[in-house]
Amino acid sequence: MPWKNISGGLTRISAGSVCNVWGVNAGGNIYRYTGDDSNPWVQIPGALTDIGAAADGTVWGVNAGGDIYRYTWDSNHWVKIPSALKRISAGSRTNVWGVNAGGNIYRYTGDDSNPWVQIPGALTDIGAGADGTVWGVNSAGNIYRYTGDEGDPNHWVQVSGALTAIAAGIKTNVWGVNSGGNIYTNTGDNSKPWVQVAGGLVDIGAGADGVVWGVNSAGNIYRWIRD
Repeated sequence: MPWKNISGGLTRISAGSVCNVWGVNAGGNIYRYTGDDSNPWVQIPGALTDIGAAADGTVWGVNAGGDIYRYTWDSNHWVKIPSALKRISAGSRTNVWGVNAGGNIYRYTGDDSNPWVQIPGALTDIGAGADGTVWGVNSAGNIYRYTGDEGDPNHWVQVSGALTAIAAGIKTNVWGVNSGGNIYTNTGDNSKPWVQVAGGLVDIGAGADGVVWGVNSAGNIYRWIRD
């Protein structure tokens, strides 16, 4: 089995790197991975429904009311950032993206006084990588990759397949799950973009260093074990 069960229970998970893995459970409690599988999670104060952890240590989250927070390591607390989102993903300090309850897409500007710029399109989940990679899925399960060409109004290129959740660590580490819980990893080949991976998950997190974590419908937590 390519997945190792890690004790605990989570509903959403994000893995920026092997040393920056965060998740939230059904009660909104926040946990950070300790690196020790015998005592894997430390609870972090606060309450969130989605979380995004980046390779550089950046962590963002949103709560049930759509409020947005960024974690500050120097004081170990959450700073509220204006606006409202339902899903959030952080690839790095400078590559933070989210979608709101209406499916609108936003990218963080780096300026907390005017933090978000809307990007054309409509998505229900989004994955931002450390290298600027961005992928998303919409309510119909269609998959899109952001091209980043601001001169082209169609910033998104559709990629064949159907997914409900997606995560991008870097261009070469993109993973997703579909409505049936099947797991896929991107091949980099547009003619056959996805290969199925054994297992069943409802959310997945992919890091810049190749790390992959996931949670299933029962809240069980898994870490991908490479051959």
